[in-house]
Amino acid sequence: MGHRTLGTPASSPPGSAALPASDYDLVEVWNDVVDTRHLLWSVIIGAVISVGTFLIAERILASVVDTPAIAKAYAMLAGVLGCIVSGVVSALLFPPKRVVIESTNDDAWRDQIMRDLAENPNTTMSERDLDPAVIREMEELGLRKLFASYGDGGANAPAQRKE
Repeated sequence: MGHRTLGTPASSPPGSAALPASDYDLVEVWNDVVDTRHLLWSVIIGAVISVGTFLIAERILASVVDTPAIAKAYAMLAGVLGCIVSGVVSALLFPPKRVVIESTNDDAWRDQIMRDLAENPNTTMSERDLDPAVIREMEELGLRKLFASYGDGGANAPAQRKE
C-alpha cells in the first residue's frame, strides 16, 4: 500500500481535471486509489451494517428455528448480505476521486504497440485466432484494420513516422 497525493502531474494531458492535493489523503488499496477518510468511514459502515444484520438475524432466527446451529448459520448468511449492502451504501456515499480522460489523437503510440506485438514470438497476429467478441470490439474502436495490417508480420503496416 503506497501513499499518494492527487494533483496534475507534469505529464498530464492538456485539459485534464485534477483535484486539489490538499483535499485528499490518498492511499493505494488493491490497485485503486482511495481517500483515507472515506476508506475509514466505509469500514465503519461495513462493520455496523454487517454485524448489525447478523445480530438482528440471529435474535430473530433463534426464536423461529429449532436448532441453534442452523439459526447461527442463517444469521451468518444474513451478515454476508449485510456486507453487500454496506458496499453498495459506501459506493453511493463516496464516489470515485479520479478523472478518466480518453484521447485517441496520437497514433504513433498505437503503431509502436502493434510493432512490438508483431515482433513478439508469443503473440499471434491473426484474426482467425481471436474470439469474435474481441474482433467486434476492435471494429468498434477502429483498430481492426490496423491489427490486420500487422497480421502478416507487418509487411503492410504503416511506415514508421518521423517526428
